[in-house]
Amino acid sequence: MKVVIINPTYNEKGNIERLIKILEEEVFPKIKNHEMHILVADDNSPDGTADIIRDLMKKYKNLHLILGPKHGLGAAYVRAMTHAIEELGADIVFEMDADLFHDPNKVPEFLQKIDEGYDFVVGTRYSGGGSIPQTWGLHRKIFSIVGNLMVRSILMRFWIHDWTGGFRALRKEVFLKEKAELTAFRGYTFQVSFLHKVVRDGFKITEVPFHATDRTMGRSKIAPKEYIIDLLKYVIISRFWEILRSPFPKYALTGFTGYIINAVFLELFTDVFNIHPGIAGAMGAELSIIWNFILNNFWAFSKYKITELSKLPFKFIQFNLVSAGSVVLIGSVITVGVSIFGDTRFIRQIFLVIAIGFFVIPYSYSMYNFFIWKRWKPRFLHKIQSLLG
Repeated sequence: MKVVIINPTYNEKGNIERLIKILEEEVFPKIKNHEMHILVADDNSPDGTADIIRDLMKKYKNLHLILGPKHGLGAAYVRAMTHAIEELGADIVFEMDADLFHDPNKVPEFLQKIDEGYDFVVGTRYSGGGSIPQTWGLHRKIFSIVGNLMVRSILMRFWIHDWTGGFRALRKEVFLKEKAELTAFRGYTFQVSFLHKVVRDGFKITEVPFHATDRTMGRSKIAPKEYIIDLLKYVIISRFWEILRSPFPKYALTGFTGYIINAVFLELFTDVFNIHPGIAGAMGAELSIIWNFILNNFWAFSKYKITELSKLPFKFIQFNLVSAGSVVLIGSVITVGVSIFGDTRFIRQIFLVIAIGFFVIPYSYSMYNFFIWKRWKPRFLHKIQSLLG
């Protein structure tokens, strides 16, 4: 397959020359099953970066150059990837900084992952032995680590460890699928938004750890204020719409009606039948299970609903087993609450809310998505299975 490594540049005259030499003379000779090319996407650098590339093109016939206006990192990558695929016939494209921040010797590992069937390979500094530069100041280390963790937490995709980095390899089909939605992101938010859309559309993703090296020439292009504001805006708005379009709002409303059933029968069993509050809470929860299953299946998770009569009994049993965990949680929390603060209606209801809000909702929604309606792929289970052989 034809591989094009894209290096966006702006005033990188010294760095890009070193990087090209390493790639051409040290890395590419090790790669036997791919046709390797380099495409420098220069934003009309006033320092003469393009002139250096033109001179090197006489020596390296697989080196290419395109020029364009300085509209940000995202715009440069979209322009370069389009050129690599349409003009150079690339099957695989790389994102790689020109300042040697990304280890060029890792390129064969990225390609190995592509050969194994992955669509999108992410270079990670935060797992598997990867690292950020030791020479960075404390504030920059904190900025990098906290920023990346913030993205992972808001988007709730913890299995990808490096969202903000720009060392990646991807099949052309990935870019062509996402291109129309990438043109709006011109800055460093491009990296997060690109990966987010790749995850959304179900492409096969993996990571390759690498040790990042701080630049020794030139200045960093990161603008912290712009980066933080744009990034926060993107991840918060994107997550908001994800939740709104997901089954969660309907699941929450279904759960609220289940709460009403639970609350009413908690008081009925406790006050009328003199049943222990912990047991009464568990019984009330059990009565709401049938209601929750019907509403979740035919409304909240209607896109994934189980309609085959032969499967419904099994799924209902499975739903009950998952819900049994909720019953235990509710009963346990209420029991602890009344044992500490006393058995009153107010205490029972307060701890019912605590049990549902802090324990039952995260547990049940995850289990429904993983095991009942299977919207989410349980990656941790795959990892456990692979470890067990």
